[in-house]
Amino acid sequence: MLSVLKNRFEQGCRTSRYPKVNVQLPSRYRGRPVVNADVPADLAEACAAACPQEAIDAKARTLHLGRCVFCGNCERISGGQFVRFTQNFENGVAEKAHLVTQGDLPDLAAHARQHFKGLFGRSLQLRQVSAAGCNACEADLNVLATPFFDLARFGINFVASPRHADGIVVTGPISRNMKTALMQTYEATPQPRVVIAVGSCALSGGPFRGSNEITEGLDSLLPVDLFIPGCPPHPMTNLHALLTFFK
Repeated sequence: MLSVLKNRFEQGCRTSRYPKVNVQLPSRYRGRPVVNADVPADLAEACAAACPQEAIDAKARTLHLGRCVFCGNCERISGGQFVRFTQNFENGVAEKAHLVTQGDLPDLAAHARQHFKGLFGRSLQLRQVSAAGCNACEADLNVLATPFFDLARFGINFVASPRHADGIVVTGPISRNMKTALMQTYEATPQPRVVIAVGSCALSGGPFRGSNEITEGLDSLLPVDLFIPGCPPHPMTNLHALLTFFK
């Protein structure tokens, strides 16, 4: 017991002070992309042709965050002249249309549903559903329970049963075999309930987009309240979106 107390004293508090203190992520982190609309058409078209997710519209000079897997091809091809990835991890949106962007996203707090804040401001219980995910998004949600992020200090917890939940967090491309289980989990969650889509697979089908075996976007099945793009979204992206939208 004494050794445990000694170790705890030596380590001190390891919990992040976010959101009171801003977090600076490593330089290699690819956050919100910024699109330069003033580049030559051939450069924009080359980037669009190289995008594995067809996330770039060369004519409109926009990027679809819900499809983007943040591979960085467009930045490498254009040398950062057309698309440049920043370190901004604040990528959550309340409406799917906002995912199509040149780099500016609406203030999520302004678009948060205020009745949700009143209902769940002090306590938000979520049931996570992995609908055929690869475990990347799931892993970055799991780490929110570690001492560094300590999601519970904000009154947000993941629970084992949808009957104890205020909403569901869905990851993965929603395969044909998982569709029924997902819908049953949603129906088992008492109203009022929220639906959160996390990761490019849940938002658009991700790398599996176009397959007959998956659903291309959770919003085609359920009313989605919060979209969190990424492949996978960084834990700070998830944390920012949850706190901004519900707290």
